[in-house]
Amino acid sequence: MIAVAVAVIGPTRLPLFFVESTHVAPGADSGSGRFLAPPKHRGWRAMPLPLLTAGAGIGALALLHFRDPHEEGAYGYCPFYTLTGLYCPGCGGMRAVHNLTDGRVIDSLHSSLIAIPLILVLAVWVGAWTMHAWRGQRLVVPKMERSTMWILLSVIAVYSVFRNTPWGSWLAPI
Repeated sequence: MIAVAVAVIGPTRLPLFFVESTHVAPGADSGSGRFLAPPKHRGWRAMPLPLLTAGAGIGALALLHFRDPHEEGAYGYCPFYTLTGLYCPGCGGMRAVHNLTDGRVIDSLHSSLIAIPLILVLAVWVGAWTMHAWRGQRLVVPKMERSTMWILLSVIAVYSVFRNTPWGSWLAPI
């Protein structure tokens, strides 16, 4: 009841004995009324979800290392390429990961320029998630400005179109 009153009215309008500072989120004195519950677990008790995610990623890397996606039909066929005959931004991603796990970085870049940066970003994100969980902190999802998002989407669109032209044939997956 008190939490509802604080959320609706704001902590600055209630008598001091109604407001417990441990339950009021930072910035709530401005009347925002947002509450953040403290994390439930720390240490190993907070690790199952980050470790399962990391394990799934490592398992996918192992699968792509031992089962070569260069063999036709090894993982099925890309529906977009099958229907249109064009390469999507993700085409060559599995081949790039396979080449990367074999230590062939140049071949990996040639298969897909987007795959290596994406893998690095995901690895850093899962690592940060794991460290935050271990410390009992909440993971803060990075904020992206609208202009940055549109720039990234534009770069991906230009990359997709350019790799399907005669001038961008060097970007086509091998």
